[in-house]
Amino acid sequence: MRPLRYSINVTLDGCVDHEAGVMPDEESMRFWTEQMAAADALLLGRVTYELMESAWRRPESGVWPDWMQPWEIPFAEAIDRTPKYVVSSTLDRVDWNAELLRGDLGTAVRELKARPGLGLWVGGVTLPLALANLGLIDEYEFVVQPVLAGHGPTLMAGLRERVELRLVDRIGFRSGSVAVRYRPVRPAG
Repeated sequence: MRPLRYSINVTLDGCVDHEAGVMPDEESMRFWTEQMAAADALLLGRVTYELMESAWRRPESGVWPDWMQPWEIPFAEAIDRTPKYVVSSTLDRVDWNAELLRGDLGTAVRELKARPGLGLWVGGVTLPLALANLGLIDEYEFVVQPVLAGHGPTLMAGLRERVELRLVDRIGFRSGSVAVRYRPVRPAG
């Protein structure tokens, strides 16, 4: 069974707005590239899918945009080629190496997890909350940013039941950010 890992940047006060934390640097992008390479597929909600696609999809010209730093290109290439499953009730179709995931969320994700492979990765805010409420997340990975945002969406706001976690890995970055990975004390379903 493939594990499902929820990965996201989060500020010290729990904000998960992608613009609230520390700007990515070479070290953090290398970390996220390694995480992306360890995923067979991404599971994304509509908002995260559209956000990631607008930033990281390879342009039709095949040339990455001028704003992109050379050390961001390996991440862009990794996310661009990784298969994606998009959960949306409003989209009729997707592309960018993606397929819509329809039907009951719990059943669909259990079927994806049952396939052989390295693992699935989920990002965003709303979809991971739904998956956590269904008990389907096997690992939680947070890059904690040394910032107090004071506003914005917060991590797992609306979680129905407490989820006890145990630390399995911790990596510190020169920026002061810390990547922490946890597994639920009770295995996911």
